[in-house]
Amino acid sequence: SEHAELAEFFRKSYGPTGAFNAQPFEGNRSWAGARPEVRVIGRDAHGVAAHVGLLRRFIKIGEVDLLVGELGLYAVRPDLEGLGISHAMRVMYPKLHELGVPFGFGTVRPALEKHLTRLVQRQGLATLMSGLRVRSTHPDVYPNLSPIRIEEVIVVVFPVQSAISEWPAGAMIDRNGPEL
Repeated sequence: SEHAELAEFFRKSYGPTGAFNAQPFEGNRSWAGARPEVRVIGRDAHGVAAHVGLLRRFIKIGEVDLLVGELGLYAVRPDLEGLGISHAMRVMYPKLHELGVPFGFGTVRPALEKHLTRLVQRQGLATLMSGLRVRSTHPDVYPNLSPIRIEEVIVVVFPVQSAISEWPAGAMIDRNGPEL
């Protein structure tokens, strides 16, 4: 039942950004690509209010394999947008420390750059990087599509056990699987 509730939450949260964005959550599927290892779910009297997921994985930047805690499935219920609830989702930062990853890593579409700048960059929690391409696999197999997709997105890097100066240089990040 929790997956059904989360799937409905994601459809309502991602649907306004385009029907295609809500499509992965049809039925009771509460993930779009890779399944999160850890979820932080904010609730109120009306149900799920906010969500962020976390998955440890290796990504490749240039020739460097790098362990990261990938953050994704970030959403706030539409009726709560603009009320500051997204700041409460920073509770994931201590979990990144607990898991001992050198960096937290996430990607967002360019339309969310200003929001993420206010949420994490201005407080010094993360660095936003543009002009990078991220290669991922599709979460499902489609006979008429390549299994690989390449997107130019905003990359969000949280220094956790390592300094941001230790983030490898490179214009292409290979996610080594589907996005979270």
